[in-house]
Amino acid sequence: MASKTRSIQPTRPPTLVLGWGNLSRGDDALGPLFVAGLLAQLPAHLRDQVEFLEDYQLQVEHALDLVGRQRVLLVDASLNCAAPFVERRVQARRDTSYTSHALSAEALLQVFEDMVGTPPPPATLLAIRGEAFGLGEPMSAPAQRHLVAALAWGLDWVTLWRPRLSVLSPTKK
Repeated sequence: MASKTRSIQPTRPPTLVLGWGNLSRGDDALGPLFVAGLLAQLPAHLRDQVEFLEDYQLQVEHALDLVGRQRVLLVDASLNCAAPFVERRVQARRDTSYTSHALSAEALLQVFEDMVGTPPPPATLLAIRGEAFGLGEPMSAPAQRHLVAALAWGLDWVTLWRPRLSVLSPTKK
């Protein structure tokens, strides 16, 4: 007799905040500092609704972190965006970063889609304006102000959203 097995997936928080950057490279630290700052400001009643991750760079392995999410906030420093920050929705797209050292947010979503076979969760990219990225440099004063503004936006992004509730069918007796 064949037994029926069921894979049990641990419940994950519906929201993921993933920031990346290098704390030793001045304003490149904006992503990880955003993650730490938002976690510190998160109201206690939302702690089980949000998972926070940080890394030096976005990698294909992060596609696994998107599984089971209802939405994702991806946070990085940018030399090219308008100050203090720019937020935009990102879509899965294969690009030249797909196999390079620096993976784009779009390519990460494409990896998820290729791996899982479903569209990725809705994702927002938050690019925080940085000025100085030299090794061993402190964070610049403009970047510090941009981080404060981004954190205020991020706190609203997290607290004003309501997760989708799972609809459970009543059990038959």
